[in-house]
Amino acid sequence: MSYPVISSGSDNLCNRSSYSSMAAQSVGETEGRDFPSDLPYLSGFNNHFSSEAIPGALPQSQNSPLICPFGLYAEQISGTSFTSPRKANLCSWLYRIKPSVTHEPFRQRLPKNEKLISEFNASNCSSTPTQLRWKPADFPDSPVDFVDGLHTVCGAGSSFLRHGFAIHMYTANKSMENCAFCNADGDFLIVPQTGRLWITTECGRLEVSPGEIVVLPQGFRFVVYLPDGPSRGYVAEIFGCHFQLPDLGPIGANGLAAPRDFLAPVAWFENSPRPGYTVIQKFGGELFTATQDFSPFNVVAWHGNYVPYKYDLCKFCPYNTVLFDHSDPSINTVLTAPTDKPGVALLDFVIFPPRWLVAEHTFRPPYYHRNCMSEFMGLIYGGYEAKADGFVPGGASLHSCMTPHGPDTKTYEATIARGNDAGPHKISGTMAFMFESSLIPRVCSWALESPFMDHDYYQCWIGLKSHFKNEAIGDTDPQKVRIKSENGRQIG
Repeated sequence: MSYPVISSGSDNLCNRSSYSSMAAQSVGETEGRDFPSDLPYLSGFNNHFSSEAIPGALPQSQNSPLICPFGLYAEQISGTSFTSPRKANLCSWLYRIKPSVTHEPFRQRLPKNEKLISEFNASNCSSTPTQLRWKPADFPDSPVDFVDGLHTVCGAGSSFLRHGFAIHMYTANKSMENCAFCNADGDFLIVPQTGRLWITTECGRLEVSPGEIVVLPQGFRFVVYLPDGPSRGYVAEIFGCHFQLPDLGPIGANGLAAPRDFLAPVAWFENSPRPGYTVIQKFGGELFTATQDFSPFNVVAWHGNYVPYKYDLCKFCPYNTVLFDHSDPSINTVLTAPTDKPGVALLDFVIFPPRWLVAEHTFRPPYYHRNCMSEFMGLIYGGYEAKADGFVPGGASLHSCMTPHGPDTKTYEATIARGNDAGPHKISGTMAFMFESSLIPRVCSWALESPFMDHDYYQCWIGLKSHFKNEAIGDTDPQKVRIKSENGRQIG
């Protein structure tokens, strides 16, 4: 059995705000108010865990005895095919009061959430190489929970074909009531930006604050409560694979995200009648509902390696250059979803945390570049080193495959003005992130038409001027100087 650890929260390495003292005023359901301030967790990434809310509830020596302890039902949830290699095989056994199959037939949920999709083609979205940026979305005026607050921004591929990704954002101001959500399409990686999330899953409960992330694997049922009221954040969804820790290569055995800092829930269950309880299932990008008379969170014990988990981004141990030049952002990868091609990711989750900049005679902000990968960026809190203005917490940007991007004019001019004598500088009080994919995303029409679209984004680079100098000639005015190469010598 894995022994639980108590989450102590952030050690404040990132100087982020504390949410622990805020009152849980918006939680309507009784079980939502029951979240303790010191939830226990199981520590480790991709471990095989065992957890039981009642001692003796886990069967010993086998997974599916004729009669389980306490009369529980044995139910397996598989995250990979049965014949996947052992090192990649993911599954868990859940021992529950009633099995999840006990519900009425699924029916299409009406009204539809037209802004939630998982099939990306020319019929429902567009492709554009233009740099895009969005301002933070407003919180809704009417009551909206996490499910109805989800809207897709962009993505590529297909959940039906089991290859691709979707990037969503959410704004909500209401806890889910008498319902649970299940995503049959893929894994959710949720990045809260405003407001804590209290998440109950079939494996137990998780408290996730801004500055933390949570991964809810495909197929798990969960409910989201909003203890701080209005909440906003980002969601990356991947089809057909799961997140894993990146290889460290020459870095060695330590650094970046440590496996022990990933926390899984301990078993917790409820056993009370819930007439009319609704399970909302996302299937092929559409929402379906089925009703049952009990809570899906009736798992008394479980064991396995397919489990929801959370991670505190302040625990990330960044690596960086210590002499010259700016390192590639891949050194800041927290989690990766690989493809069959070595070194090429379906989706990387990369962060830009507090860290020291010490490179000598170097342009320290991110360099100007065009990337074969597509980059969707968000900002959780603070500022971003490459954008002095316009990119604010809760906002987002998209730079697609081979679209040029880099620091804005103000950042560039301020950086070169410091010269080579700039001493060590610490970036603090910030947490930006990036979803980076080898696929080319299509952008949803409502995202392109959004009132939060920053149509002036391109202007942040328009002010970049030529600093070209040719000391041999002494004049850089293109109307006065014509330079050509002839037999290896310059002629003006």
